[in-house]
Amino acid sequence: MRRIVGIVILAIGVLLLVVHYALKMQDIGVVFGIVTIVVGGAILGLSFIPQPEPGADAPPPLAPADRITGVFYEPDRVFKNLRYYPRWLAAFLVLVFFSLVFQVAFTQRVTPERIAAETADRVIEGGFLPNNVNPEDFKRVQIEQAKSPVVRITGAVSLIEWTLIGMLFLAGLYMLCVLAFGGRINFWQALTVATYGTLPQVVIMSLLNLILLYAKSAEDIDALKGARGLARADLGLLFSPADHPQLFVIGSAISIFSLYGWWVTVTGLHHVSTKLSKGSAWTIAFILWLLGLTLGLVLSLIFPSFIK
Repeated sequence: MRRIVGIVILAIGVLLLVVHYALKMQDIGVVFGIVTIVVGGAILGLSFIPQPEPGADAPPPLAPADRITGVFYEPDRVFKNLRYYPRWLAAFLVLVFFSLVFQVAFTQRVTPERIAAETADRVIEGGFLPNNVNPEDFKRVQIEQAKSPVVRITGAVSLIEWTLIGMLFLAGLYMLCVLAFGGRINFWQALTVATYGTLPQVVIMSLLNLILLYAKSAEDIDALKGARGLARADLGLLFSPADHPQLFVIGSAISIFSLYGWWVTVTGLHHVSTKLSKGSAWTIAFILWLLGLTLGLVLSLIFPSFIK
């Protein structure tokens, strides 16, 4: 079944590129078509990776609802069960649902025109616009495209696709790190750590973001920074992104939510893998956090207008 789904998504991606170039439908971007092809290829490739056998001594599998709720307050029990039954789809669907709900609500409240206008301003301010393109024309086109229902649909689908790509990439990093530290873990087990380890943080932040989205005036919400989340509990609040962009990035990476996410992820790495100590799991989480922080600092140097 997964193989058929992968082939269908792959074919849809190719069709999107053909429609974009043949019919000149600018609402269907090239990147969207390419990402769809990548997702289809990834699902097709995953269909060739066998699921691990639970074994005779395996406990009975937990129900999806039990896994999703239990990972918030009893992650040890959930991940011990996921070690034998690495089922990740339910967690991924919940992740996507909460992310989509906030994205749709944010776009409706702030308006797509305002988001497009401020994004265009950052592009122009950062000097990323080619010399032969008029800034006013570029901004006008971006605002007009933001009104298109096709753009809104492709935006929602893109969020699902990028979330899947992110989870697959994170699972690959977890698997490589566990192997480097002398443990054993297969890809499906690593994928459950990626999805269930991310789930609690995303759900809690999405709910807080939705509350703040309607508690604040729409005019007071930053159209770009707000899209990344309105709930803040990090040290980035101590620094101005305009005056100290690098310190702002470092501070933003240290928050109560990220610490909670680390704890859940470390619990998952320790219980799902074999021969991996809790200390090694914390080391892996810290190394990956440093890599993410380094990437954020590099992006702040390349795109300072978006950080500010």
